[in-house]
Amino acid sequence: MGWKVVADNLTLKYKNTLALDKVSFALEGGKIYGLLGRNGAGKTSLLSILASFREPSSGKILVDNQEPFENPQIMEQICLMYEKDYKEDSSKVKELLEAVEVYRPYYDKEFAMDLIKRFNLPLDKKVSSLSKGMQSALNVTMGLASRCPITILDEVYLGMDAPTREIFYQELLADQESHPRTFIISTHLVSEMDYLFDEILILDKGKLLLHEDYETFVSRGSTVTGSAEEVDRFTHGMKKLNEQKLGNTKAVTIYGALNERQLEDAQYKGLQASNVSLQDLFIYLTKEEKQ
Repeated sequence: MGWKVVADNLTLKYKNTLALDKVSFALEGGKIYGLLGRNGAGKTSLLSILASFREPSSGKILVDNQEPFENPQIMEQICLMYEKDYKEDSSKVKELLEAVEVYRPYYDKEFAMDLIKRFNLPLDKKVSSLSKGMQSALNVTMGLASRCPITILDEVYLGMDAPTREIFYQELLADQESHPRTFIISTHLVSEMDYLFDEILILDKGKLLLHEDYETFVSRGSTVTGSAEEVDRFTHGMKKLNEQKLGNTKAVTIYGALNERQLEDAQYKGLQASNVSLQDLFIYLTKEEKQ
């Protein structure tokens, strides 16, 4: 079911840069976590500590109640896949897959071959000769087929076209259902991938801005649309994230869940209240933080 991950005041400094600033959270096993943040927010720094690529400056991270850094029993259970530069790699596709099989105790060769077919990957070609899209598909194949209790995918989709990304999403969800584990997915394609996530973590300027389950988070925002005068009256005193006006029609996005009485009041006044997408909430919240 995947292992629990706990971060306690995790801090990482590069010379004069504070990449992570006292980040704390607890991730239960067997869920898909979406890790969101603007460029430079600290996402890759956090994932590199979790995958034992580096030590934190202070604080700690625990995987299955153990510190992962230089801990071989834990390290082999954590797989971090990211967009790699294969320019100088003379290995063939099948050779990279064989290496994963050696180092990952839960590796499923049959599943890997199924993915190879779905992505139309040539086993006997050098990885360096593959297109960016095929290299991304290979990274996804190695990550999914590893079946590590903690599988981290750091923007591995970058070279894929839309149909290939859709295959990736289908395979990820199907495998999570049959072989549950802890997935942590860092992405900028928020609107396309939001349906994959059980919980959301948002990093901003090295701090953890938010950690909530997906449904709770998206219910925190509503867009109220109708006559400008009625919308202004209805949303007075609420935390407004965005406003748009066309003629006498106005749409105001507010942060904060509307209760049953407010929803009935909106309907009585001829207003429409709709949910806000994860992407819109993410943009509004991080934009506001930066202001």
